[in-house]
Amino acid sequence: MTTIGIIYPDHAAEDEYPAAASLLGMRLPLAHVYGTDLHAVPELLDLGSPEKLAEGVSRLLAAVAADAVGPVDAVMWACTSGSFVYGHEGVRQQADQLAEAAGVPAASTSQSFVAAVAALGVGRVAVAASYPEEVAVLFTDFLAAAGIEVVARGSAGIDTAAEVGSLDGARVMDLALQNDHPAAEALLIPDTAMHTLDVLTAIEDRLGKPVLTANQVTIWHGLRLAGSSVVSDRLGALFTQV
Repeated sequence: MTTIGIIYPDHAAEDEYPAAASLLGMRLPLAHVYGTDLHAVPELLDLGSPEKLAEGVSRLLAAVAADAVGPVDAVMWACTSGSFVYGHEGVRQQADQLAEAAGVPAASTSQSFVAAVAALGVGRVAVAASYPEEVAVLFTDFLAAAGIEVVARGSAGIDTAAEVGSLDGARVMDLALQNDHPAAEALLIPDTAMHTLDVLTAIEDRLGKPVLTANQVTIWHGLRLAGSSVVSDRLGALFTQV
């Protein structure tokens, strides 16, 4: 059984991982790193620092060993803002450091969005961000550096991950519908603190286009790094890609 280790910041929507693991028939053991949950650049730089991620790897590998579930096949830094805040090159360096510490392939949620957009074969996207505008701009800058055209960006201006984690399905749906754009070939919702998996297919049905969300793309990309592919009709168009 494929095992993808998840390093997750603080607490918000981490319950999506065991739910997805059960649905997909895989393992997603999870370890936390901690810091302030503010969506602000200095705090995000600290959250994604080499020291914090090394601590997360250590906790993850210890937990996996204690549970005797076998080695992990890949490790994911399940945080979008705590990765893209470092910029395009910084994100790559962050993933390289994570892989070296874990001894297996590794990536972040930011890299997962880029890989997912490429897999869908789309070039123009809209972004429905929960973050304050200053942080949302850094995400679209990161996408642009990867060659992805952002035709629209919406920002909900939410200051903390805890508040994002409290959003119900109706509010997530509203965020998506309000920030789509007719020229966008896909909509991106970039926050692992947001519960999206239960409403993902409903949003796609309403918009008539693929929707990529943070926890969804993190799991999908982790599977690809592990050399595995799981098809599901319950996790959006991305998971119908063979």
